[in-house]
Amino acid sequence: MRQVEPSVELLAKPNIDWEAMRTYLDEVGGTSWADRVEDAESPDAEDLLEFSGRMCYRSWEPGLNPNVSRVRTDSAQYLGNVVKSQHGSVLEHANFTFVLHNVSRVLTHELIRHRAGSAFSQESLRYVRLTDIPFWFPEWAREDPELMERSLKVLDTLEEHQQWMAEHFELDEEGTKFSHKKHMTSFMRRFAPEGLATGIVYTANLRSLRHVIEMRTAKGAEEEIRLIFNKIGEVMREEAPAVFADYEVVDGEWIPGTRKA
Repeated sequence: MRQVEPSVELLAKPNIDWEAMRTYLDEVGGTSWADRVEDAESPDAEDLLEFSGRMCYRSWEPGLNPNVSRVRTDSAQYLGNVVKSQHGSVLEHANFTFVLHNVSRVLTHELIRHRAGSAFSQESLRYVRLTDIPFWFPEWAREDPELMERSLKVLDTLEEHQQWMAEHFELDEEGTKFSHKKHMTSFMRRFAPEGLATGIVYTANLRSLRHVIEMRTAKGAEEEIRLIFNKIGEVMREEAPAVFADYEVVDGEWIPGTRKA
């Protein structure tokens, strides 16, 4: 048994092709917006959202749309108004990809319920054979000696059984066909606990991320998923500060200034 800690790494985020964007903006009269925003320090994700929102109203500058007599020139204020006005569809244009490492299958089973606006690729225990049982214990459990002693014994037994089955099924013998390995590995995973640490690649747009961060850091959420989405929330506050500026974090719970977006 190997004790592990759940972790989050950001793998990918929006990257604007400004030349392509300017081709459009030159035609519709939005060059002044690009001149103001391209060299600013705002993240590409936020610039993409602002571009998408302004395109809806042709609000690059006053006069392009005769119905618009003035426009917000501060990007952070503009995006704050998008969030406040609950224009959630604008937030769907920016996607972020994370790898969640050493998270349990308890967590991944809950995570994939949030499939709208998201994509998932999880380590497959039909193909990946277990050689040990990586496992995370919350701090309160580690402080309970009898609980830890009994739990570790259970995990050591499950780990030993995995190793025994691999030998029994001759999975490492020369000439063993992959189809046999896959068949037996699929059976062996049935003896892995739900708390087994695994990995999943998780992609979500900003609208979905706001929703899941709110749901899964709430006090009633399972503690491991609260831990992970607090980490994701901290990442997103760095990556899209204007979009996450309305949150107040109280005892790990992310409370938005507006309930929906």
